[in-house]
This record gives sequence, structure tokens and C-alpha cells, in this order.
Amino acid sequence: MKHVSIDDIFHIKSVSAPKVIKEENSATYYVTHLDEKENKYVTHLHEANAYGLKQLTFDNERVSQVAHSNDGNLTLFVAKGDNDKPQIFLLRRTGGEREQLTNETDGVSNPMFSNDGTSVFYHVNVKEENKDDDKTNDKKQPVHITNMKYKSDGLPGPFGYKEESHQVVKKIDIESREVETVLSGSADYTLLSELTDGFIYTTNESDDADFNFTNTLYVKEKAVALQNKSVYDVEVSEDEKHALLLTSDFNYKNAAHLTIEILDLETFKLTDVTGKLDRPAGSAVVQDVQQSEETKVFSWISNREFVFLLSEDGAVNLYKGNVDAEVQPLLQSEHNIFGMDAYDDKVYLTISTPISPSELYVFDLNTNQLTQLTEENSEYIESRKIVTPESIRFGSFDDEEIHGWFMKPADFKENEKYPLVVNIHGGPHAFYAHTFFHEMQVLAGLGYAVLFTNPRGSHSYSQKFVDHVRGDYGNTDYKDIMASVDYALEVYDFIDEDKLGVTGGSYGGFMTNWIVGHTNRFKAAVTQRSISNWISFRGVSDIGYYFTDWQIQAGLNDIEKLWHHSPLKYVDNVETPLLILHSEYDFRCPIEQAEQFYIELKYRKKTAEFVRFPDADHNLSRTGAPHLRVKRLEYMTEWFNKYL
Repeated sequence: MKHVSIDDIFHIKSVSAPKVIKEENSATYYVTHLDEKENKYVTHLHEANAYGLKQLTFDNERVSQVAHSNDGNLTLFVAKGDNDKPQIFLLRRTGGEREQLTNETDGVSNPMFSNDGTSVFYHVNVKEENKDDDKTNDKKQPVHITNMKYKSDGLPGPFGYKEESHQVVKKIDIESREVETVLSGSADYTLLSELTDGFIYTTNESDDADFNFTNTLYVKEKAVALQNKSVYDVEVSEDEKHALLLTSDFNYKNAAHLTIEILDLETFKLTDVTGKLDRPAGSAVVQDVQQSEETKVFSWISNREFVFLLSEDGAVNLYKGNVDAEVQPLLQSEHNIFGMDAYDDKVYLTISTPISPSELYVFDLNTNQLTQLTEENSEYIESRKIVTPESIRFGSFDDEEIHGWFMKPADFKENEKYPLVVNIHGGPHAFYAHTFFHEMQVLAGLGYAVLFTNPRGSHSYSQKFVDHVRGDYGNTDYKDIMASVDYALEVYDFIDEDKLGVTGGSYGGFMTNWIVGHTNRFKAAVTQRSISNWISFRGVSDIGYYFTDWQIQAGLNDIEKLWHHSPLKYVDNVETPLLILHSEYDFRCPIEQAEQFYIELKYRKKTAEFVRFPDADHNLSRTGAPHLRVKRLEYMTEWFNKYL
């Protein structure tokens, strides 16, 4: 039986984003694979119904943002249109070819059917006129910037500039194709739901847009007081008496739990659902094979009851609640539910486990029975020697319980010694979970033991646990990670303590840089999309000026604190051979962070090498070009092979 290998990314399929077709007792879902020859991702739409499974789209493309009309007769999705921009396409269940519904110059996003199914709402960005634009020739022109949020990771090109624009909501009639703008203004408008006599929507209107990080919820033109919270999603009960809100409390900045609240649409009274559970709604799972995620956090199953997803202790589970805010677990296990939709007595779920990349399931609310519907990855799983991670819990330096996973090498034999690789997640407010992780399986297949944990700062635990690291990077979190190494060495006597490796990306890259500057216990390290200098990061990252405020809790008026938490300060202490991997177009952790660390290491004659990935952004390891994802893992594993 073959070990999991690097090029297995071309053999693993991702089953994701179930979407119920009401009245049809069925659901659609995506199946995504990586096309090695074309070097791209391909996502097809499938349907599971009473007669079995069938594929609905066949073009060599990515489809997304599927929606179904209430009567189930029409389906829409987003794909590249005639102008190579994302446009809305329509499928009629009566048959026929798909129809391109929109032809917006810069594409569309977030479409939804009107309640009567005769039209489709969608979002577009309307650019502001730039007085410096010279439209009479094709020469490159200066970019005139007036705001602080002027770039964003993931946007094309070497600079990631965001053109100054406002998001508006349009409506297109399906038959006449007439288009009208229904929500617009001097801010971004996001339509969340249509009511019988109005809309529920949000705007980010503010007198100080550079420092505005919350939105305002409107119900039929009336603002709802949310006390310094933002709303990310809304679902209205069929009788339009209640709405489920997905919110976060800005008092904790980006460390806040996502919470579910119930809004009474008559009195505007808010009732907490999940805040009292002290666990976050939805998911912030770190993984590398689950593609085309469009996670729905909650769904009404009647006018009084709903189901929702909750992250708890390294898992994402299914719960049920009601309008009285009573909640109960429905499906708890060592799994990651990363897709959900429900109607009446059926809940459709896409689930990953540590030994299964993803499949579609249905949960019967009458019998509480879970049934697997697809076997997209069964042949792959049966043909590979997949290692089952062992869930571990241990007391850190101060006895705080830390949760994580340990994997033995794929060909583990008693009485032999093995090297260990410690893998640190990003965020820091994300979390490792009971989910399939290709990178970990590759390392185990190459003969490494693998350790990955959720130190303080990680989600799926208490709000206090998540918030703990803010203002204190490199202290308790570092001690938690080192305590996990001590625990592994104590419990697993086959680990060779002279052959320890460490790697991580983003915040995990920061922590890798921090670790090699504070201990020489590791004999090899690979830092990815990392941070080395908070002083420069503040001004060059697309989130820098407010991220350092929120996370390091310091600005340029406190250079000493920014420098104290910067790995670059400790570069003289580094003795561990370090490989630096970074994307050219990473605007979240810009490549200058890697450049600084590399130059100072080489200046001091340290062992370091630097690999730059072209045309790649911060998400290289998850959604980057397939051939670059392969090269990233090849560089990493070759480095560990060389030094461990």
C-alpha cells in the first residue's frame, strides 16, 4: 500500500457546500479536484436526490455560490462569463442549456433568488471616478490613493491595489433581463435577506472608514442597535417573525467568537444562543484539502427550530436550537463539519475526519441517523497507508490544558528512533481539528512523527483561551508549544530528541522564527509566509496598522514593544538551519518580512536559504497554483530530510 505522497493533491477530491432544494427532498453539492495538466482547480455541481447522485455541470471550470429558487425549479451559480469575469448562470430543472444571466463589466458576487423566484439579487462594485485616470491611451497610470485600506491579499498583480469603489445591490428580472439598482449609497451595501415588505441588509457607512471595522444592520430601513457588533449572515424564518444573526463582538477585535443571536422582527429584541456556550459558532479550521467551502452556520427547520454548527475542542459539531434559545447537541464526534444546509427533517452535511478528506452525508432529524451519500474519496483512502492522528491533552507550564494531535510514522516499528516535526497553525485565531490534513500525512509517510497542537490563541475553546495571546506574542503561546514537545518526548520514547524539526505558516511562521531565536533544540526549521519585524509589518501589510493595534497592542509610539515581539531582534541567537518560503504577492505578510530575516541571517553567516514563489499570495498552501503547492512541499520535505 502506498504512502500519502506530495502529488496526492491531484488524487484527493473535495466534497463541499451542500445546498438544499426545497420541496425536492434533495441537495446540490460541489466536487472539486486539481487538474495537474491544466494546473488549475475544477469544481463541478452535483445533486443528491431520492434516485441517487448525478452531475449537473461538466465544463472544465470552477462554479460557486449556488442558490435554488424556493419552488426548486431554478438553480443559479457563479462562473466565469464571456468577459472572463464572474457572472451568474441559470439552470432550469425542466432542462436545456445553462443561460448566462448577467454581463457586469467587473463581475458579480453573492447572488440570491427573490422570494417569488422571478428575479435574482446580486452584488457589484461601482468604481469611483478617478480624476487622474487617462482613458485615452493604454499607458500605465499613477494610482491615486486616499484611504488606508487600499490593498488586499488575494487581489491580482504585484501590488494588490483595491480600486476605490462601493458595493451596491442590483436586481435582474429572469425573463426580461431588465436590471435595476435596489440598494446603494456612499458605503458598501450587503443584502442578507428579502422580506415580504422590505430587505435585511448591512452597510459599513462611517465618518472614519479607515478605522471602521463593524457594520450596521438594517431591517426595512430601520437600524438595529447591536452594541459594537458586526453581522455576517442572516436567515429569516418562513413566518418572518424571527431572524438568526451571525455576529461577533468587536470588544475582542479579531479574537472574538462568532456568536448566534435571535432577532425578534417585531420587537427587535435580541436573544443570545451560543454566547452562553463559550464556544464559537461556525468554523475556523486549518486544513489543506477542503476546497470550495461555503459554510452555512445555521438553517431553520421550522418556524421555531433551527440547526447550527459549533466549534468545540478541535471539532465542528451539529446542534439544534429554538426561538427560546434552548440548545442541544445533535451530532458530536471527532470530525470537521465544514458544509451544512437543512430543510424540514433533513440536514445535509459535508464532513471530513482525520482519515477521510470529505464526503456528503444526510442526518435524519426524526431518527438521529447519519447516512453517507457519496464515496468520492473511498478508492483513494483504500489505496493509501493513512495514519490516524492520536488526540492528546496535556498540562502546559502553568497546568492549562492544551489539546493537540500526534502521528506516528507510517511505517512505525518498535525499538526504532524517529525524527519529529512540530507544525504550528496560523491565525493565531484559527485551530487544528479532527480533519484530514494532507501535509501531515505526507510527513508521516516520509518517516516523521508529527505533532500539531492548539496553543493559547486557538479557536474552538473558551473566549478567554482565544484572547489570551493578544499583547503577549512569544510568551505563553511559545511556552505552550514547547510544553507540547516536552510532553511528546516524555510519552513517546521512540522520538529522537536530537532530530526535532519545526514549521508553520503566517502566525505559525512568526512562531517558527521566534522559536529558532529562543531555543536551539530544533535541528531544522521551515518558516512560511512569516512575520519577522512588527515595526515594518505595521506599514506594509494590508492589515498592518490595525493588526498590530489589536494583536501586539502597540504602534509606533511604542517601538520598544513592537521590537520586543519581533523575531528579527533575536537573530543573533539563531543556530537552527532555516528555510524561508514566501510568496511574491503575499500582501498579508509581505515578502519584505522574509527578506529582512534572510539578509540578517546570512550577514551573520547563519545557515539559511530563501525560496520565493511567483504569482502566489498568502494562501499558497491552500489555494495556490497546484504546481507551486507541490514545489512548496518538496522544498519543505527536502530540508527536513537533509537536516533530520
